[in-house]
Amino acid sequence: MNREMRVETDNMQTREERRGKTYDMAYIGLFVGLMAVCSWISVPTAIPFTLQTFAVFLAVTILGGKRGTLAIVVYLLLGMVGVPVFAGFSAGPGVLFGTTGGYLIGFIFSGLLMWLMERIADRKLWVQMLSMFLGMVTYYIVGTVWFMVVYGNTNGPVSLLTALGWCVFPFVVPDLVKAAFALSFGNALRKPLARLV
Repeated sequence: MNREMRVETDNMQTREERRGKTYDMAYIGLFVGLMAVCSWISVPTAIPFTLQTFAVFLAVTILGGKRGTLAIVVYLLLGMVGVPVFAGFSAGPGVLFGTTGGYLIGFIFSGLLMWLMERIADRKLWVQMLSMFLGMVTYYIVGTVWFMVVYGNTNGPVSLLTALGWCVFPFVVPDLVKAAFALSFGNALRKPLARLV
């Protein structure tokens, strides 16, 4: 009897693990789609910007660092192989490895940093706020260094201040606003969705 119960318990655990993996893939796919849609939405301001970073931060807030980072990786891989998931319905290695592709690749490092902070200090609100801010700084650093190298190789050297003026300074305030909305919506949705995600 004990042996039969152990076998049944093992079978139930295996089914739960399979079910959990299926749910994980579904949630990751959902947020990959959300990142694509938000990348296509351009807000018409003096310097237009997309809602891409909102979706990235929302994914990490709701799914957690591990699954959120996996969603970012899948999103970038889809774009690299030609699925038009980037801003302006663009895709391909040329986008990802172009002058501003480092900001996209920087999202992976942001997700990893946020995952690390989540593991160290849990998902307290102040930790999430700090990790989002540091995540922004991370993709700004990766993207700006990338931009300076790629742009320098094709067009000649560019100064750090010029690169920041072109690629970072105009987007700091919009990115902070998007991060704040992602944090607010993410935490509001995470509780009702707790049984699902």
